[in-house]
Amino acid sequence: MTKLTKNQKLALSKIEPGKQYKLTEAAGLLKEITYTKFDASVDIDVRLGVDPRKANQMVRGVLTLPHGTGKVVRVLVLCTPDKEEAARAAGADHVGLDDYIEKIKGGWTDVDVIITMPTVMAKVGALGRILGPRGLMPNPKSGTVTMDVDKAVTEIKQGKIDFKVDKFGIVHASIGKVSFAPEKIVDNVREFVQTIIKLKPSAAKGTYIKSIYLSSTMSLGLAIDPKSVSESMN
Repeated sequence: MTKLTKNQKLALSKIEPGKQYKLTEAAGLLKEITYTKFDASVDIDVRLGVDPRKANQMVRGVLTLPHGTGKVVRVLVLCTPDKEEAARAAGADHVGLDDYIEKIKGGWTDVDVIITMPTVMAKVGALGRILGPRGLMPNPKSGTVTMDVDKAVTEIKQGKIDFKVDKFGIVHASIGKVSFAPEKIVDNVREFVQTIIKLKPSAAKGTYIKSIYLSSTMSLGLAIDPKSVSESMN
């Protein structure tokens, strides 16, 4: 059995076993149970009453968080020369096409998001075996295959995220940083859960939002009362 550190014991002492916290309460408590020396990410896990093995119960979406994620997102835009200037002006970290395709074929994937255009997807598609396993393959559903590459860059830099339910029926996402004010964490959680509710498949029966957990990098998870999320939406 792993021995708990002094900080882990202290964090554990602040959590009531079996309690479902109100969202506003949990957002403040996260700071008290996080002891990392870096600005830890705030993560949310929402268990849904769906069977993701069935196509008509898949939950997938995109949204822009009101206060962003707090992360520095490195963006590569693979586009034709006429779009390069706009992509750079929007804040893209890397812009090009053939030169970056060759770099990726050589093993370079030092970015977080890749945006491209429908007209060059034939070239980008050849990188599927490299980009797919790393979650970097551009996808029209997530807005990363578009003619408006500059708009896509702006949205991602401002905190746009995409998510989908995993094979266990859980949606995971990072929705901020521990350094955020609790009110900002509440706003981001509210927007995230609200988006998931809007995406409820008509084929899903019974309780849709089964559980919500909030945690930070390396912290314990806090169970959230789903009703308290709805209350803070009003």
